[in-house]
Amino acid sequence: MSNFRQGRYSWAIKPISYTVDLSIIIFIGVYWFFNNVPWQEFTVIISSGWIITAFISKFYEVYRYSSVIRVFTLLVRQIMFFSLFMFAYAGIFPQFNLSPFIVCNYVLYSFVLISLCKYSLFFFLKRYRAYFKGNFRKTIILGENKQARDVQKFFEDTPEAGFVNTKTFPLSKTKPLDLVALFNYIKKEGVDEIYCSLSEIKEHDIKSITKFADNNLKVVKFIPEQNTVLNQDLKRDFYGLVPVLEFRTIPLDDSVNLVIKRIFDILFSTMVILFVMSWLTPVLAFLIKMESKGPIFFKQLRNGYNYKSFSCIKFRSMIINDKADLIQVSKEDERITRIGRFMRKTSIDELPQFLNVLVGDMSVVGPRPHMLSHTDLYANKVDKFMVRHFVKPGITGLAQISGFRGEVESDKDIIGRVKFDIFYIENWSLFLDIKIIIKTMIRAIQGDEKAY
Repeated sequence: MSNFRQGRYSWAIKPISYTVDLSIIIFIGVYWFFNNVPWQEFTVIISSGWIITAFISKFYEVYRYSSVIRVFTLLVRQIMFFSLFMFAYAGIFPQFNLSPFIVCNYVLYSFVLISLCKYSLFFFLKRYRAYFKGNFRKTIILGENKQARDVQKFFEDTPEAGFVNTKTFPLSKTKPLDLVALFNYIKKEGVDEIYCSLSEIKEHDIKSITKFADNNLKVVKFIPEQNTVLNQDLKRDFYGLVPVLEFRTIPLDDSVNLVIKRIFDILFSTMVILFVMSWLTPVLAFLIKMESKGPIFFKQLRNGYNYKSFSCIKFRSMIINDKADLIQVSKEDERITRIGRFMRKTSIDELPQFLNVLVGDMSVVGPRPHMLSHTDLYANKVDKFMVRHFVKPGITGLAQISGFRGEVESDKDIIGRVKFDIFYIENWSLFLDIKIIIKTMIRAIQGDEKAY
């Protein structure tokens, strides 16, 4: 089992680009062209318009394998959308006397600077990958047909894309693929992405490889024989002229979604800490101390994002014991104190985890983290269990509101939990987070039979 996923630094590129571009259009508008426009109102409206039009035009969908022409196409598309928005703005607010000539000049000057910044960052990253070997991905290719060789050639001829192909495995029609040797090689070399030639690899081998990738935090991509999409759920990208299909796409791999979720986590956790924990903590501290000796808070190492461990904080609900990190709490557990039973029933004992959220170890919503010993057990026992570590763990989650919280009494419990967690990871949205939070609050008020 792999210990962690290859570190990724590309997440910061999109937020930086947004910040730079917004700064340009706001600065040029306020200090150059539109002196008569209230700057606060202008900033809010123009920023909103830019973000909306950029989302429509996919202006920030630039990847390591994208070409100069694609960047140019995105620039032209965004110019068109943003120009329409600016003309609409001028028409809605005629009192500002924004003539078509002024609007055209504003858009032109803005996009000259934005184009310079975008291409500068684009070429800087390519030079950084090509000459300093940074921000790269280790790859392996399974297959040697023309499409697979073209992908390998793309990796070799374009070092600026940041791919380092460690090996190309030939596939025989008569000899079975040595999966054990393949998986050992991937682990040893720290391979990040596995490229499979669909016309050469057998179906049962694909299942084994995707299962291995899920359980070891690797990315699987498929190389089709022809330029077609074989499954509408697969994401298609082009490496040069070669289509490449990605097995699993995760919304939170998008840095914009990641920033949105992080902002929501910070705001929500701050409100809970200020308006709930600030007065409730002293009360619970007094009750906890009155009933049993020991600390107010209980800290336990758990596995989080990228399989890295962190100290998960809870209000202490049990007497001090040596088995807290080994044995999961059961329904009639004698270790639970009276105040502890109330806290666990109402989920109040989980409130300190909002501190974990604030510092970035957890999210408000996500797969629930397990004890280290249980993570090792389930990772080797339950298929796709490791997929849960593609995102930050949460205080609550889709599995918890769907009846799979608390004690794991049978394999059915953990398998159901994993299925709901994977669905959440692949279908994340801010609205889904809000829905889960609301349902969690309702369950806490009504009571959950598995909360003990």
